[in-house]
Amino acid sequence: MISRLATSLAHRLPAEAAHRLAIWAMSYGLVPRSANQGSANQQISSRLDQDCLGLRFTNPLGLAAGFDKNAEAMSGAFRLGFGFVEVGTITPKPQPGNPKPRVFRLSSDGAVINRYGFNNDGAEQAKARLIKWRKTGASQRQNQRHILGINIGANKDSLDRIADYATTCTILSPYADYITVNVSSPNTPGLRDMQTPSILAEIMAAVKSGLHHAQLPVLIKLAPDMNEADFLAVLEQLPDMGASGVILTNTTISRPDSLTSPNKDQQGGLSGAPLLLSSTQWLALARSRLPKHIPLIGVGGIDNAAAAYAKVLAGANLIQLYTALALQGSHIVGEIIHGLDALLARDGVKHITDAVGQVTDAAEALKISGHNSDPIR
Repeated sequence: MISRLATSLAHRLPAEAAHRLAIWAMSYGLVPRSANQGSANQQISSRLDQDCLGLRFTNPLGLAAGFDKNAEAMSGAFRLGFGFVEVGTITPKPQPGNPKPRVFRLSSDGAVINRYGFNNDGAEQAKARLIKWRKTGASQRQNQRHILGINIGANKDSLDRIADYATTCTILSPYADYITVNVSSPNTPGLRDMQTPSILAEIMAAVKSGLHHAQLPVLIKLAPDMNEADFLAVLEQLPDMGASGVILTNTTISRPDSLTSPNKDQQGGLSGAPLLLSSTQWLALARSRLPKHIPLIGVGGIDNAAAAYAKVLAGANLIQLYTALALQGSHIVGEIIHGLDALLARDGVKHITDAVGQVTDAAEALKISGHNSDPIR
């Protein structure tokens, strides 16, 4: 109830102001503790506990990059019940991002459009916060695994974007459980042009040269707007690049005809419910082409347990959300985790890993999960 009231009040603010308020509240722990964080009668089963990327996850639901751009709110995010949190995107040097307004709610579509443009305080500021978090949070993490991913990018005005990835990795990888290479944001001009096998291979080599230790997982996050041939060409080369996993997908620059909100024509990346089917299609395609040992993280349109389950069925080992948290509130985290557990039990699935990639068609995965295609839920 408190979460829903707070969300209703936050929606009276401009979208970016509400975002900053949420970060402030989470940074001070002013958020409710999820049921799976301590309520004995609502503990999730071991069905969701899994090994992935050489790490042990208590549950598969993570907070996607873009929400906590400056590594300020990790403790609050874990308090909500996320199994892992990805901060960033962080660039070597601070940058203000694009002019405001730059984020827009499409409430009737269950969506958001943003054109933030990697606004962040830079790698050194993030490093200071991460050091403090690692120290002050150590006692709180003794009995719980708090897996932290760091999403890295290039500065808009950089003369050597590949070097930017290496620099940021060198500064921040000592504090990460995994690194994500972001070459798929639509809000930095020319960034998506780096989604080619040859350039990605250079970026991966640069990032690996900056790793704190060689075994640290490095993932690549791709866009949903690539043509299929280019997408498959990248997938084919990912094992040779040494990618530990792939995140599918980032926001889209496409605008489905189904959009009805007044802000539907704003420039930027669209996220939320309208992205669910297409992002899951890319996920299923990737799962069919990549070796099984390369895990996938499914993101895009997850706003209830059925959508989360569909991602798993289509090939996701782990899942992430952001837009649903902004639009629906913090209660969505526990609801999805417990709901996913219940759906697996409904279908007689003993462990989440048994469900991964069992369906090759995205629409079929959504049907089996029981997902309602209407974005207003």
